[in-house]
Amino acid sequence: MAEEEDTKIRILQSLRGKICEGKNLGPCSGPNRQRDLCTFCTISLDQEEVFRTKVFDKSLSPFYGEDFYFEIPRPFQCLSFYVFAKGVFQRDLPVGKVSIRKEELCKFSGKEHWFGLQPVDPNSEVQGKVHLEMRLNELIIENGSMCQQLLVRIIECQGLPLISGQNCDPYATVSLVGPARSDQKKTKVKKKTSDPQFEETFNFEVTRPNSYTKKSNFQVEEEDIEKLEIKVDLWNNGNLAQDVFLGETRVSVKILRNDHIHRAWYLLQPKGNGKSKTDDLGSLRLNVTYTEDNVLPSACYTPLRTLLLKSPDIKPISASAAHILGDICRERYEAVLPVVRLLLHHSRLVSFVSAITVLELENTQEANTIFRGNSLATRCIDDMMKIVGRSYLTVTLKPVLDEICDSNKTCEIDPIKLKEGDNVEVNKENLQGYVQKVFSSITQSSSSCPPLMCDVFRSLRHMASKRFPDDPHVQYSAVSSFVFLRFFAVAVLSPHTFQLRPHHPDLEVSRTLTLISKTIQTLGSWGSLSKNKLSSFKESYMYDFFKSFQEDKCIEKVKKFLDEISSNVSKESSGVEDSVVLKEGEIQKRAQGRKRIGKRNFKKRWLRVTNRELSYHKHRGKEALCIIPVKNIRAVEKLYESAFNRKNMFQVLHSEKPLYVQAGNCVEASEWVEVLSQVSRCNPDRLGTFHPSAYVAGAWLCCRSLSDSQPGCKPCTPTLLANLQLDIDCDRETERIFSLLTSSYSKLQKMEDACASIAVYQGPPREQDDYSLFTIQDPKETFHTVQQITHILEELQREHDTRSGTAQYGSQENPIVGKTS
Repeated sequence: MAEEEDTKIRILQSLRGKICEGKNLGPCSGPNRQRDLCTFCTISLDQEEVFRTKVFDKSLSPFYGEDFYFEIPRPFQCLSFYVFAKGVFQRDLPVGKVSIRKEELCKFSGKEHWFGLQPVDPNSEVQGKVHLEMRLNELIIENGSMCQQLLVRIIECQGLPLISGQNCDPYATVSLVGPARSDQKKTKVKKKTSDPQFEETFNFEVTRPNSYTKKSNFQVEEEDIEKLEIKVDLWNNGNLAQDVFLGETRVSVKILRNDHIHRAWYLLQPKGNGKSKTDDLGSLRLNVTYTEDNVLPSACYTPLRTLLLKSPDIKPISASAAHILGDICRERYEAVLPVVRLLLHHSRLVSFVSAITVLELENTQEANTIFRGNSLATRCIDDMMKIVGRSYLTVTLKPVLDEICDSNKTCEIDPIKLKEGDNVEVNKENLQGYVQKVFSSITQSSSSCPPLMCDVFRSLRHMASKRFPDDPHVQYSAVSSFVFLRFFAVAVLSPHTFQLRPHHPDLEVSRTLTLISKTIQTLGSWGSLSKNKLSSFKESYMYDFFKSFQEDKCIEKVKKFLDEISSNVSKESSGVEDSVVLKEGEIQKRAQGRKRIGKRNFKKRWLRVTNRELSYHKHRGKEALCIIPVKNIRAVEKLYESAFNRKNMFQVLHSEKPLYVQAGNCVEASEWVEVLSQVSRCNPDRLGTFHPSAYVAGAWLCCRSLSDSQPGCKPCTPTLLANLQLDIDCDRETERIFSLLTSSYSKLQKMEDACASIAVYQGPPREQDDYSLFTIQDPKETFHTVQQITHILEELQREHDTRSGTAQYGSQENPIVGKTS
């Protein structure tokens, strides 16, 4: 088993992007045209909803502004964005959709595009795959003549959609279709399953007895074979309601000309290939980035990982592998993050940031321009703060931001933007109150600042003072330019991107947050708290507003806070780890200890996990109904769908009865299992085996063991060691670095040429625009590192080529799309 894990490739999928805005939503004319349309958007993997925006009121061209990111835990065919009109007294009505097949996602990666909405046709809403076997048999009938018979075996289906939130009751119809015939047969209905096992075989006569030759080898007449096809339709049995179409596939019988037996998996397709009448339903602006990481076994990454981790020790730092990556991928915003995460995990980030900061300061001529640009140093520190400071932001800003967003007080102070009836003095008072609360929350939060951030700030302060010894303020501006301008002010402006709020704020709240963010930036910028700096405000109303904060005690609070988070005195640990909420959300929980399976045994609950405990509540914010200490969790595993006839279920095994939970979708289920597994991974009493099904009616459904205390029948999933709150998978980060270097290979070669040119001519290259993009202090050392990188990339590519064999077309991993002939 261990050897198998050592050679296995992990395919990890993720989706990141933004639902930006809609334009002219709804039918352009006719009785269905609405002026005051309240809409929201959803994201679906095939037919499973995994994300939803908030409702945007009364606009045909709404600005949603919703960022999304999630890991994709299962194979999928299609990514869809739906626009719904919110119903008041009836169900929500679909306006239109944007559907992108998985293989086409790369065309739109990383850039914003306008997509026209297509109609939502029930016959096009399909997902899943079907496993078929076809065989031609030769029979002798009563009069002694030959007859050919087609046998179609429908084996199973996988991944059929939920119907009204529940597993479907599927059945299949199998038809032999030709110009003058349509013979149809039907399977039995399978109850409550998305992965039905049919195992039924149907016989069809293919040709008439007098149409056969006397050849020993069976052959079907060419004219018949070209015109016949097998059509398999999947349906949900509606009982008293109408049956729901789940998908179809068509296979031409002529595929059996060369093979007497054909067995393959087929993706289910929309009826009539999904073609439907188009109408102008408006458009949606989206930014979508789909990433698929093919992660090799850990040992394959050792050379590249080792080279990167040596970066802080390389002299000069510009010759290090990490700096070279930042140099050749300068225009790619995502290039720095995997390096930061890798160095962070191995406790090498502070020394690397210190080294590249020294390099940047050498090229900074004036103290008032310190860390203004978008350099490798500033990008590394930005990413570090976002990763390490997530819980710090939650503790410091979330309570006051919740108050601001929920109370919805008007704070507009721009005379031009005031609405009729607004009182500017009242608005100014509201805004001042909010700013004071945010400012106080920040300046009193030094004890919560993560030690690693303090280490970086201390290093920045020391190096800035050394570079500009005559400027007494630079030691503060070096720190405030990050912690205020790039951290707190940005989080106030866009709380949803830092998971401080569930959705993008509405326009009025967003304007309030913008005004608060502007003020916080100015209050926190040491050196700007003087009258001559106030004149730099472009808006006179901001100048007047900010004068109310021009007090010595305000300046002293900023100075004291910056001193505390960047001093040479290490913070003493209280010995008690702060409780941090890792995940919370609504789930369906099965009543513990129940012996029967039934719908009534499942109830909606609010599940919450911190680094200390798992609890569930009747509603969000209510008192806990049950608390399970993290130290008591012994395993967290997914359940078979057949356990309770429900999808997306997992179990928490602890010292008492198992806790059975159903998540809202596959993404949520995967996230819950990951977080709970990581937070309990070091518990001493973790189990080695588990039961993947339930104990019902005196027996385990999985292994039929009669004892409820019987040890599990399946090994527990091994948990990768990772820092829970940082959530770093080092092999995946190294694979991403490999992909970045490979995609920028031509620039790597140009850097090598530049090093050779400089070394030969003993001077900077003349009029070489390509070379001027690189930082080359020591051409020999840089040349050596580039050659090491090139060699490692070639070795890793060979590993990928050796291990990444494409699954056979028609296999379960690579099913056939569309009609086969």
